[in-house]
Amino acid sequence: MAHFGRHDFVENKFLDWRFRFRGPMSAPIKIVYVDVDSASVDEIGNLPWSRQIYALVAKTLIERGGAKAIGMDFVFSDQGIAESVDEKKLFAGNRALGAYLNRTESVVIGASFVAKEFRDMHRDSGRVKFRGLPLVAHGLPPISQIEPPETPLFKISSDRFFSPPGVGLIDTIDGGTRWLPLFAPTSVRTYFHMAVELARIYYGVERNGMKLGSDRLDLVRPDGSLAARIPLTDKQLVEINWFSPWIDARHNPRQSFKETYAFCEMLGSDKPEERKAAENFFAQGEFKDAVVLIGPVDPLLQDLATTPFDDVPVPKVGVHGNLLKTIVSGFYLRRIPETGQWAIVLALSFIVAGLCVVGGGHSVPAKIAAGFGAAGYAALAFQLFKTSHLVLPMVAPLGAAFTTSFGAIAWQVVEEQKQKGRIKGMFRAYLSPALVEQMVSSGEEPRLGGIEENITAYFSDIQSFSSFSEKLSPSRLVELMNEYLTACTDIVQAEGGTLDKYIGDAVVAMYGVPLALPDHALRACVAALRVHRRVGELREKWGHEGDKWPEIVHKLQTRIGLNTGSVVVGNMGSQSRFNYTMMGDNVNIAARMESGAKSWGAYSMCTEATRTACERLEPGRVVFRRLGRITVKGRAQPLPIHEMVSLEEHASDPMRECVAIFEQALARYYERDWDGAVALFRRSEPLEANGLGRAPGSESNPSLVYIRIAENYRSEPPGADWDGVYHMKEK
Repeated sequence: MAHFGRHDFVENKFLDWRFRFRGPMSAPIKIVYVDVDSASVDEIGNLPWSRQIYALVAKTLIERGGAKAIGMDFVFSDQGIAESVDEKKLFAGNRALGAYLNRTESVVIGASFVAKEFRDMHRDSGRVKFRGLPLVAHGLPPISQIEPPETPLFKISSDRFFSPPGVGLIDTIDGGTRWLPLFAPTSVRTYFHMAVELARIYYGVERNGMKLGSDRLDLVRPDGSLAARIPLTDKQLVEINWFSPWIDARHNPRQSFKETYAFCEMLGSDKPEERKAAENFFAQGEFKDAVVLIGPVDPLLQDLATTPFDDVPVPKVGVHGNLLKTIVSGFYLRRIPETGQWAIVLALSFIVAGLCVVGGGHSVPAKIAAGFGAAGYAALAFQLFKTSHLVLPMVAPLGAAFTTSFGAIAWQVVEEQKQKGRIKGMFRAYLSPALVEQMVSSGEEPRLGGIEENITAYFSDIQSFSSFSEKLSPSRLVELMNEYLTACTDIVQAEGGTLDKYIGDAVVAMYGVPLALPDHALRACVAALRVHRRVGELREKWGHEGDKWPEIVHKLQTRIGLNTGSVVVGNMGSQSRFNYTMMGDNVNIAARMESGAKSWGAYSMCTEATRTACERLEPGRVVFRRLGRITVKGRAQPLPIHEMVSLEEHASDPMRECVAIFEQALARYYERDWDGAVALFRRSEPLEANGLGRAPGSESNPSLVYIRIAENYRSEPPGADWDGVYHMKEK
């Protein structure tokens, strides 16, 4: 049965939201509540009241108010009467109510299985017995063993009792407000629910007109016409369709019992004005053709529960009113069979999980579509409930959909991890771990096969490396190179560079591929200057290792050349063996920057394209020095070249002064002021960081180079067409 499950609480919450989404609705039957509230108790006195009061109210509502039927949500039993009560008044009240109930079939009084242990004072001489609500779905014992519910029992004399025939069950399943038994078979007779008895009276159906089947209860009029057909769940139960919240004057008109009783008494008053007021009260038609439900509403009476519309407990007398509205309107809550529920679970799971994995882990539209699929089902469930009272399951389908989706995503994650592993394996030899992780997490596939990209090419080489081979044994040379290349490569990759290849002692790298780096020129410049500082630290380390290394190792220097521009990048080679590399004129220029740095007494040299791109992103981060314009072998077009002097945070005052004076000297040089240029170059030279005796392995610097060139031009001036471009003959 749908309401017996492990997810009842959540499923019921979804159902409550659907009731509130639908909102209150009207029913083709008039129901009026008469509240036994705290004001009534204060006015009339503490309960239990004399049964004469109920007899008077019921008689008046029917005869003067025009009510069609009355349901009293009480179990009138003398077993709860205190011994100190005035028996004469008790008997009189019981006789009055009993006499009226014998004359009318329009009043139904409550019966209940709630009192599970009781003492039979009437039929079995005070013997203790046990009763329980008989549920057909749970299997029934022999009918003879099923105790009847607690029913009204009026003591009308010291040895006589009266049991009124008009009784109806007021029990619900587990004391809730959703499901209730429409009937209960017992050893005495079959008891029907109060709402069923009231519907029978409302339709004018005789008691023998209630025809019970395995899946329905029919109310048949004396002429044989069908008044109502009530579908049964599990051969006995009905789910209540709630029509409105408890506090709703339009759908739940209410009167206080105190006020109603007062007007009933006033009808017999000897004061004409009181009789007139009472007659007007009943003539206004509030009770005309209505079913009146009298029940406790005061919280102290503890007959409260929450409903689909009410989070705060409200009087349970509303259960009978809403079931009666359900029967008369025919708006029964409908649920699909279990096979249909399984079909919904499987279909929704397939759709949502399928959408979750479509397009891979980074397919946002597919994930959004999956969410809309689940939301769409929920929206459909809400709409179908509103329009046709159909209750679609929510917890199982949505739970299964999300569970399978998570499973599908987990499977997808495993597959993508394999893909990521493949990408990492492919590029771990080229890229830094951080860059590989960035590429994988971005979801970009490496674009291989020869494409044009704007990058910064990086070339480095050890100064006079052939001399190292002469002075070191092969094992020592390998040890040295491993340490040197590791240090260089770590820095290159830490700045986002992609290792292209090693060529002996040379390191070739690319900045800007395979993942785009908007600041690739800046990163390359920073890496170059960091490599020089690291090489300085290694020289100091090697110097402290004693005789392990020859003197040439203590003076190891590296030269670095950079160039920024468009190149072709991709997998290049044969079908069986290829290399992810770069090709193009701008690659050759970068190589010329590295080799040409020697001619200018510098260790880091780049083109103007690299300097411009670097300073456009972060001006001042790198201290540059303009070295002039050159043509390299194989190119006729002049190239402005620059030295990367230092990172801004490492630049000393003498270094900055050297650059400033050098720039002035270079300006004089281009003006053909050879004397002025030489004088200024001689001023900048002592401030140079490199030069004989200043830096290990260094024998020159840009100032010395330009002093020599300017002095040559002073003795042999160039022709009139001289444009200041220096033509390099070597690579």
